[in-house]
Amino acid sequence: MLGRFGGYGMNIGRTLFAQLLDHLPIHEFRKCVERYRGDHRIKTFSCWDQFMCMIFAQLAYRESLRDVVACLRSQSQRLYHMGFRGRVSRSTLADANEVRDWRIYADFAQVLIARARELYLDDDLGLDLSSTVYALDSTTIDLCISLFPWATYKSDQHAVKLHTLLDLRGNIPTFIRITPAQLHDVHFLDHIVLEPAAFYVMDRGYLDFARLHRWTLAGAFFVTRARRESCCSVSAVPMLATTLCTPACTRARTSV
Repeated sequence: MLGRFGGYGMNIGRTLFAQLLDHLPIHEFRKCVERYRGDHRIKTFSCWDQFMCMIFAQLAYRESLRDVVACLRSQSQRLYHMGFRGRVSRSTLADANEVRDWRIYADFAQVLIARARELYLDDDLGLDLSSTVYALDSTTIDLCISLFPWATYKSDQHAVKLHTLLDLRGNIPTFIRITPAQLHDVHFLDHIVLEPAAFYVMDRGYLDFARLHRWTLAGAFFVTRARRESCCSVSAVPMLATTLCTPACTRARTSV
């Protein structure tokens, strides 16, 4: 903020970053830290300090730890008003990212996701459905061969695969899993906790009837395209559907 004589004076208000942090349930974060003893024997750079650094990196589009620290140090006079308790060094942040339990932030992410989903419960999908509708898909993320020698994919390409389960009300990711790029998409189905009466929209890369039978047992529904070589037959017609089916329908066997 400009001072009386055109210079920068003392910050008399709260920064936008500090105001954004007010929306985070810090008591829930502390529960996650205590659950995994994240701050055990930590005196200066707590899990919350680390979390603030990573939030700042995302919001400011920083590309490396060096970039994060350089940007924070350029605002050293405002760090206290942003919520930081002291100076952040690159080695300290790097050590924290390496040794802190990742489950702390994974559990806290689930808390935030649950709160965000509540805000979009009444969103109109353009469909006459009151149930939750999910979209399931994956994408391959290319990595530098020299920096990630373990992420082998092809002879001239290293990568990992990101699987995402998206709640279409609000387009909120509810579950994300990173796997080796060679792993087939269908294996991601084994890690999904199914929601009864929910609809799961996926492409035919996830088509595995043995795995999708779990949807039937859980009372959930899946929507996908059939493969060209798939065969299906009608084994029974519900009583309510008899007016919509012809007798030949019950004997039909066709290739889709």
